[in-house]
Amino acid sequence: MTARRHESDALARLAEAIAAHRPAAFSCSFGREDMVVLHLLSRLPLPVEVFTIDTGRLPPETHELIALAQRRFGRPVRILAPQAAAIEEWTADYGPEGFRASLDARRACCAVRKVEPLARALEGKRLWITGLTRAQAVSRAAIEVLSHDAARGLFKLSPLADWSDEQVDDYLARNEVPINALHARGYPSIGCAPCTRAVAPGEDPRAGRWWWEAPATKECGLHLSPDGRLSHARASQRPIDQQETA
Repeated sequence: MTARRHESDALARLAEAIAAHRPAAFSCSFGREDMVVLHLLSRLPLPVEVFTIDTGRLPPETHELIALAQRRFGRPVRILAPQAAAIEEWTADYGPEGFRASLDARRACCAVRKVEPLARALEGKRLWITGLTRAQAVSRAAIEVLSHDAARGLFKLSPLADWSDEQVDDYLARNEVPINALHARGYPSIGCAPCTRAVAPGEDPRAGRWWWEAPATKECGLHLSPDGRLSHARASQRPIDQQETA
């Protein structure tokens, strides 16, 4: 499939899903894939709330990109933060750097800093748009373009699900879309500063996220169902997905 075909398919997926499932919200982490989605949304005259979660531990380069993107696209970004009381409670239980002590401790940190703010952002929404792709990680290899998130009671759209890393980079370059300055310093995947490091040439892109954990556990919880599995169940009716096999 050509780059232009992938681009037109992603636009069609967005337009169809947003029209069918309103109100819609896009959770933007300002990673490479999310910058593609943000740019695609700027080409569609459809109402979508863009929000991001400031965990309190983001690198300054991410804050700089958030400000730049708002100026570039002229679209407001709702910024959510974790509850201060929950952060204090987690810190009392585990210590300031306790997320490295165990998988449970790290997931508890992500739950406080990311998952709870996400729940607030998605209240009342019928469609959740993400920048997930199957190429990002082994844990995401089976994600669907459109799925139903039963736990949250809404539809979940990943319009770039079948895009490769090369197609993402090509779109960013052709459209001169700004990206996080850390990407040029060996950071293919960027999250909270203490949980993100640069990777060596040839290393898996997710090797720099929670590098003390096994690859299969490297999810923050935003995209996990209550049973701990990635939420990508097929929607019962989704003609939008027919484009994926074209």
